[in-house]
Amino acid sequence: MGVTWILFTLMAAFMQAWRNAFQKQLSTTVDVYGVTLARFIFALPLAFIYIVSLYHFQPIVEVVHFNPRFATYIFIAAISQIAATALMVQLFKQKNYAIGVGLAKSEAILAAIVAVIFLSDHLSILGWVGVVIGGFAVFLMSKGRGFSDFSLQTLCIGIGSGLCFAITSLLVREASLELTNLPFIHRAAWVLICVIGTQCSLLLIYLGIFRRVTLWAMWQRVGLTFRVSLCSFLASLGWFSAMSMQSVPIVKTLGQVEIIFSMLISAFFFREKLARAEHLGIILVVIAAFLVIWA
Repeated sequence: MGVTWILFTLMAAFMQAWRNAFQKQLSTTVDVYGVTLARFIFALPLAFIYIVSLYHFQPIVEVVHFNPRFATYIFIAAISQIAATALMVQLFKQKNYAIGVGLAKSEAILAAIVAVIFLSDHLSILGWVGVVIGGFAVFLMSKGRGFSDFSLQTLCIGIGSGLCFAITSLLVREASLELTNLPFIHRAAWVLICVIGTQCSLLLIYLGIFRRVTLWAMWQRVGLTFRVSLCSFLASLGWFSAMSMQSVPIVKTLGQVEIIFSMLISAFFFREKLARAEHLGIILVVIAAFLVIWA
């Protein structure tokens, strides 16, 4: 199990980098609601196929039991991830691809803070130094290419996205821990299908009633929508499985390698360039996350 969570995390980071890239492409013709739904709409049948295959190839005798606390964690996590995704799409419109991802990667630091406040985790002085460095990194990436070009809006959207992702990750782990009688891989699968099912239901009801034009726009780019969903499913599978075995801050720290993948995609796929301060900001986000964990 010691190596398994690392492999799941690396897979998640790689697939998430591509999912974000495809979401950026889709956002040019589909609104934020459609781009958010694209993350889940084809992921739901994929999650269903996955859990059926899992029980077929790794059958277990234990029966899954869902309690009210599990349902609460699932619902709040689903809402938080929808909000985080919508904010990230807005972030792509504020800055370029790699910087958008860099700002949202404040998630690792924010997860540590939330865990200290609400889950009674302890954070040492070295850990708080990491938090300060992370905050400075977010400032560097949000200010633009000159010190006179500070964007408070970008900063707020980035931190908001990171916070919502942090809440999602923490609650996903808590939900998984409620299924104590199941192996970690089965726990992760049930959490995955429950979260995605909740998200699909909520978004389809909303768009079906209020924004049918968005559904039509998604259908017009169904191939790209499917690529977003596929990458999202594989990324979520990796994150949820890893967080069923290991604590959220540790998983998300290793997951910072996504920033490297994102920079490569930004440079070679979108032909975007980063300013020196933005390079430094991304590096500091990684350093800050490791400081929080080493503390």
